[in-house]
Amino acid sequence: MSPSLAGLVEYFLSALTTLMVTVDPPGLAPIFLSLTIGMNAAERRSVAIRATLIAAGIMAGFAFFGQPVLRALGIGVPAFRIAGGLLLFWISFEMIFELRTQRKTNVAATAINLDHIRNVAAFPLAIPLMAGPGTITATMLTAGAAQGDAAKLAALMLVIAIVSLACLLTFLVSDRLSKLLGVTGNLVLTRLLGVILAALAVQFVIDGVKAVMAQG
Repeated sequence: MSPSLAGLVEYFLSALTTLMVTVDPPGLAPIFLSLTIGMNAAERRSVAIRATLIAAGIMAGFAFFGQPVLRALGIGVPAFRIAGGLLLFWISFEMIFELRTQRKTNVAATAINLDHIRNVAAFPLAIPLMAGPGTITATMLTAGAAQGDAAKLAALMLVIAIVSLACLLTFLVSDRLSKLLGVTGNLVLTRLLGVILAALAVQFVIDGVKAVMAQG
């Protein structure tokens, strides 16, 4: 194997490991279930596909244009971590205290519509759960390590496609898990995940604050 090919393979494996661990597709399955309670299989599939495409587009966009755009706007990555953490904390709060369920009851005796499906797919599933601050940071750092090498950037795009496909497959299988758990199991799981999401949100904020203090 030539040195250039070996370097490309090493870069590919490193990028794949980094993004797969950061996005954590298996860990998103129960969260996906909680966010799509009340949806049928077709609606869940629509949310899964939309969220995957949005997240993949965000990752690809930040791989090529992330750092220049952030520098131009004067926004640091720590700000993404803090903002993402605060938004995620609100979602977790709703999950724990059933505010989402109450809102659905008040607003909708109406069926889940296309706008709702699009909204859930975009936020919080695609952002910040799939393409959150950690993923965006990892993508930009990995792209920077390519140092403009076209082959490595192409490898990074392949990695993003693989990770996105892994997320999509996880979401599609999660419907079977929902049927297995039943109504009571899903309610218990929602509460537990709400607590976990709250902790994850606080960690995002802590990481963002630490990064800001380190820069100062």
